[in-house]
Amino acid sequence: QSHRKVFFGLLYILGSLRCNCTECLGTDQCVTDGACIASTSVIEGQERHVRTCITRDQLQPPGQPFYCLSAEGLLNTHCCYTDYCNSVNLKVPSALALPFLITKPGDGLGPGAKWGPVELVAVIAGPVFLLCLLLIVGVFLFHHHHQRVYSHRQRLGVEDPSCDHLYLAKDKTLQDLIFDLSTSGSGSGLPLFVQRTVARTIVLQEVIGKGRFGEVWRGKWRGGDVAVKIFSSREERSWFREAEIYQTIMLRHENILGFIAADNKDNGTWTQLWLVSDYHEHGSLFDYLNRYSVTIEGMIKLALSAASGLGHLHMEILGTQGKPGIAHRDLKSKNILVKKNGTCAIADLGLAVRHESATDTIDIAPNQRVGTKRYMAPEVLDETINMKHFDSFKCADIYALGLVYWEIARRCNAGVIHEEYQLPYYDLVPSDPSIEEMRKVVCEQKLRPNVPNWWQSYEALRVMGKIMRECWYANGAARLTALRIKKTLSQLSVQEDVKM
Repeated sequence: QSHRKVFFGLLYILGSLRCNCTECLGTDQCVTDGACIASTSVIEGQERHVRTCITRDQLQPPGQPFYCLSAEGLLNTHCCYTDYCNSVNLKVPSALALPFLITKPGDGLGPGAKWGPVELVAVIAGPVFLLCLLLIVGVFLFHHHHQRVYSHRQRLGVEDPSCDHLYLAKDKTLQDLIFDLSTSGSGSGLPLFVQRTVARTIVLQEVIGKGRFGEVWRGKWRGGDVAVKIFSSREERSWFREAEIYQTIMLRHENILGFIAADNKDNGTWTQLWLVSDYHEHGSLFDYLNRYSVTIEGMIKLALSAASGLGHLHMEILGTQGKPGIAHRDLKSKNILVKKNGTCAIADLGLAVRHESATDTIDIAPNQRVGTKRYMAPEVLDETINMKHFDSFKCADIYALGLVYWEIARRCNAGVIHEEYQLPYYDLVPSDPSIEEMRKVVCEQKLRPNVPNWWQSYEALRVMGKIMRECWYANGAARLTALRIKKTLSQLSVQEDVKM
């Protein structure tokens, strides 16, 4: 290319270059010592085509003469150096051209390049569309993060606001609210607007417990005590799951912790996730057994009520107002509360799974090792549990219930004999055992907590010992069901004249 320019440059000196000319008076040709030029432009919406000569002194600066440059989006110019070479027909410059698309002539991206309107639209619209898409996704994710905590309860959003006074009249207590709910509601929990109103008018009093999830507080609402479980923001999924399980239709039962409200409260620094429930001053069964020994009557009340709660949890109720079967998956004495009347209420449903019988599906991503290692069933410890079969989860709960019964029975002061409180397997594993340590004891050595011989001297303790052993079978399918346990203990309560 450079050699050609030098060659023709010698000819320019002789003034021998002939060009087409549309601007010359009386002729359509011109002669120059410089270059022929052709240009096409759009001025005020009108196309204009020009062919003429430019002199050598106008070919400045060398290599990229000013007169030979195209104007971005306005002017398409072509300079050449052979006779009549400016007879070419140039394309009209695109009005859509942008500066970053226009470069030096001949580099493949300038005005001389073959950029059609479709390509230009695609190149321009593509990044704009991508930017808009990213903004939309960002806004959606932000909105979703703050709103998803109630997404499973949108059906409550259509509650008639005129019902507000029905639930929240100033003289209503929590017991009144729950009674209204149990007689007129679905049995799945208070309406969302009532939950939020209750939660935001609770006054926290004192911390009564701590766990991996956060803290438990005693709170006051209209003079009554409530328990407020406050989850850390890291535990949002646990909070969401527990609130969701507690609001399962027909779940409410005297031996399952009474759920009142769930709410997310922004305190200005971070978002607190609240789960409000009934308050039981005795605390957990673990705390209760550490503090007190129990009579035979007290043991039967604790054991029978725990079986009743677990039986209701496990039970599937068919019908339009039915209830799915639910397995707890983390049953232990710390997750069972003791009510004022000496009966149990099963709590902490954050790891529970529900069984949808219509599709025979379990509504949580399977995790083979969930719960507290000390209470894990053999099939959970050695990972042989059938995750696709809902009854497998119920059988694992029964194993844990047997361990809880052992904790209760040890503290029974029949005949003024009772033992100090201990956790199951206290004499076989460390205070915080590993999966491997538990597996070795439970699966390989097939050991179980010790059932003392002296229990045989008391009918109630003999029956409790028999139930425990039938909860601890290595084969989950051979274990008792919650309803079978409930029936046996009901018969025992009649024999022992226990007032429930």
